Amino acid sequence: MTTIAVSTDDVLPETTVIRSWKTPIALAVFTVLFGILIFAAPRAGETTFRLSSSTDAIQLPDLVLPVMPTVIVCLVLLALLTALSAFLVRSRAHSPLWLVVLYVLVAIVGFLTWAASGAALPVPGLLAGALGLAVPLIYGALTGVIGERVGIVNIAIEGQLLAGAFTAAVVGTITGSPIAGMLAAMVSGALVAFVLAAFAIKYVVDQVIVGVVLNVLVTGLTSFLYSQVLQSNAAELNAPPRLDRIPIPLLSDIPIIGPVFFRQTLLVYIMYIAVFAVWFAMFRTRWGLRLRAVGEHPQAADTVGIKVNPTRFWNVLMAGAIAGLGGTVFTIGNGIAFNKEMTAGAGFIALAAVIFGQWDPIKATLAALLFGFASSLQNSLSVIGSPVPSEFMLMLPYLVTIFVVAGVVGKSRAPAADGVAYVKA
Repeated sequence: MTTIAVSTDDVLPETTVIRSWKTPIALAVFTVLFGILIFAAPRAGETTFRLSSSTDAIQLPDLVLPVMPTVIVCLVLLALLTALSAFLVRSRAHSPLWLVVLYVLVAIVGFLTWAASGAALPVPGLLAGALGLAVPLIYGALTGVIGERVGIVNIAIEGQLLAGAFTAAVVGTITGSPIAGMLAAMVSGALVAFVLAAFAIKYVVDQVIVGVVLNVLVTGLTSFLYSQVLQSNAAELNAPPRLDRIPIPLLSDIPIIGPVFFRQTLLVYIMYIAVFAVWFAMFRTRWGLRLRAVGEHPQAADTVGIKVNPTRFWNVLMAGAIAGLGGTVFTIGNGIAFNKEMTAGAGFIALAAVIFGQWDPIKATLAALLFGFASSLQNSLSVIGSPVPSEFMLMLPYLVTIFVVAGVVGKSRAPAADGVAYVKA
């Protein structure tokens, strides 16, 4: 008997490792820009970070940092993190999320120290403002995650937020009840989602086109009603009540995080519950398994008895109701009258948070918080008289959006059937 030796190298195909250099390249570019900024416009003096407000039960001492030594240390750390990212991509083919998060934190500390030189920056106020601005983005991001996980690209998040803001203002004013306004906003958001679902699922129209048309339709309709109806009857139709802040005993007294997270309105507390509920349901329940199956492989889901199109339809409607609720932040959430196009592109930033968060509710929430922080930073630096040009500050939230989506996301895969209509054979 003859024994034939076969090498496994002749049988098994060689595995090709695909490396994405987007993250280290983006970090390197940002590091160079940060270095140019601090050396082209050096600033002397100290920056004071106020860690407590006058109403806090526990007072923390101010943190005072010398400007140039601090920003130089931050620049060195950014360079080291960039080098580490390149090394990890070369050896492991990817750059971990924790490295990007650490890089962002170091960059924020360095930039704040430089921009607020000679001034005192209230950290709790900055963080509270970031959370407040991120709330509608988080609601919108949850809407996008649910829609795309079930296979429907929801470009109409902007329209759903705007419809929710308009309806909440009108119903809240007429009834005098913020709760009634919130419920009406959920209905209006679901109605916009109904139109999206009907055309995308029933009539197999391109989902992106339907979403864009719905955004234009809602913007035009609410602007027309504002000009023709609300302006002339502002006291009766456009003076929404404001949700009161509800401090949670003990938790609201925790330094820094207490005033930020636990002295909020009902909308924010509902948001906490919604983020956990969507994450838990999506990855720990039968509903979530069916939802993800429909978004990944609708043919296989149909084969095992899951009704693909009804599953998509009802989940898109539920997601629309979530977006409508998020729209109430712009009106009754802050006691502000409705105005034309007051969402100001929040729905599109929410879509960016969905991509940055890799279609995961928790990661998308963190991305929305980052974008909210960029907007809050713009406001805070303007108040303290930072030398940063106002035009740059207005661009900051959108620059952060482009930076993280185009450069930091790395390799990211959408659900396989995302945006693909399903027609049963």
